[in-house]
Amino acid sequence: MRQRELSGGSGIQVSQLCLGAMPFGTTVDEQTSFAILDRFVEAGGTTIDTANCYSFWVPGGRGGESETVLGRWLAARGGRDGLVLASKVGSGLGVNGAAEGLAPAVIREQLTGSLRRLGVDHLDIYYAHREDRNTPDAETLATFHEAVTEGKVRTLGASNHTAWRLAETRALAEAGGLTPYTVVQQRYSYLLPRPATALPEGGHVHASDELLDLVRSRDLTMFAYSTLLWGTYTRADKPLPEHYQHRGTERRLRVLGEVAAELGATPNQVVLSWLTGGDPAIVPIVGVSSVAQLDECLAAADLELPTELRKRLDEAC
Repeated sequence: MRQRELSGGSGIQVSQLCLGAMPFGTTVDEQTSFAILDRFVEAGGTTIDTANCYSFWVPGGRGGESETVLGRWLAARGGRDGLVLASKVGSGLGVNGAAEGLAPAVIREQLTGSLRRLGVDHLDIYYAHREDRNTPDAETLATFHEAVTEGKVRTLGASNHTAWRLAETRALAEAGGLTPYTVVQQRYSYLLPRPATALPEGGHVHASDELLDLVRSRDLTMFAYSTLLWGTYTRADKPLPEHYQHRGTERRLRVLGEVAAELGATPNQVVLSWLTGGDPAIVPIVGVSSVAQLDECLAAADLELPTELRKRLDEAC
């Protein structure tokens, strides 16, 4: 699998596809999680994404299950050599069920917990999982910078931030001599939700045209989650959520099916190739619950979209 260097001069190389570990330890059992992780690494994948809050919303879940399973797998394989580990803070359960936020004490406490569960001494990427408008950005940025200078984190990212907030916090970090966010993680796929529709998933922020332009113009690295829309591109038992049902979706699905048929690929594989080869080039996070599902995604790493077919996909709107 091809590798690419993260923005920001960290020297970190990430794999073309990133494995999302959100369901590990809750909806995906430990044995299956280990098998998926082993297959991903065997195929040349290096980059694994988790968060301190995964997955408290699942019945019986409390948060931290994903990191705990990953930590056990890392111990079983003999360490983290050659891997890029990403985790997040800010969306865990706080007081009265609200998001924990990005106050300095929260960041320090949760980073310590993530490192302990993973059994490592540093994270390669650490994300602000969502905006926290109740904590001064200067305090949040100073605490993240502290984690970098202490060697507990190599590079910083922002997830579920609006474009103007990301630009504002980057400018604030630069003015204060602090480590800026150079990695972005946002919800994004080939299909787009209906304009002016609020996403029902709490905390999810879809990548806007403005954010994509910011990523492109400032040479940031973007990871995308929910790239395959929970299987709705290929599974008849997974209907499209209501907020994706509009005329633009019908046109894009028709063209996506035509391109997949011409290439002898699945729609999922075409979507992943469309993301990785676009402008900006995006690192898709693939979340799977079986090795078979992972193998379908891995095949997309070798799928190149000819210019004419990419243009057809882009113009179907």
